[in-house]
Amino acid sequence: MSNSAQRPDANEDLLKRSSLYREFLAEREEILRHKWLESEKAGCDIGFEQALTDWIVKHRAKWRKERQGPQPSRN
Repeated sequence: MSNSAQRPDANEDLLKRSSLYREFLAEREEILRHKWLESEKAGCDIGFEQALTDWIVKHRAKWRKERQGPQPSRN
């Protein structure tokens, strides 16, 4: 039996420490925030898929660039 099979929370702990997973959660929170804002403007729930598509097209590139921080100059 593998170690992770003996400790079901081991995979969860690893996942929570993963930078990729943290980025996924941060992006998901931004999409949900966008969904709420756009739904308020529309006066109805626009749905996750529409919010996701709209956020990717309009905001994802800038959001990612801001999260990366300043890039070192190449001299």
